[in-house]
Amino acid sequence: MTWDHPHPFTLPVTPLAADIDGLNHTNNAVYVQWCARVAWAHSEALGLSLADYQRLDRAMAIRRGEYDYLLPTGCAEDLTLATWLIASDGKLSMERRFQLIRDRDQTTVLRGRWDLVCIELSSGKVRRMPQEFCAVYLAALVSPA
Repeated sequence: MTWDHPHPFTLPVTPLAADIDGLNHTNNAVYVQWCARVAWAHSEALGLSLADYQRLDRAMAIRRGEYDYLLPTGCAEDLTLATWLIASDGKLSMERRFQLIRDRDQTTVLRGRWDLVCIELSSGKVRRMPQEFCAVYLAALVSPA
């Protein structure tokens, strides 16, 4: 597959009948849910789970999400969703990107990005990333292509 950035973390996804909307394609909200699923899977694979977030009283929360829906997908199409951590200031924020490719023809059907900010779970206020976040997430950054 031709990925936008090196070393993607990937997850296979396939739209189910319940994911198809009145326009006969995968509903846009499903793509957003898939992005959340692959982001959590990536974080867990790197070594930070929801339990770690709760223990540290910190989380990387989405400040802004942006999605470019390039082509429709349909029921039972095999797709591969990739994610990367692209940038971080090492203090408060990170950027995560997404790319969804249709397996049968290797066509990109969606690109997305999240601007993330570190928050304190107990208050919802912006706080510095704890050392554990920096150690894990900064080591996983890839250079934009």
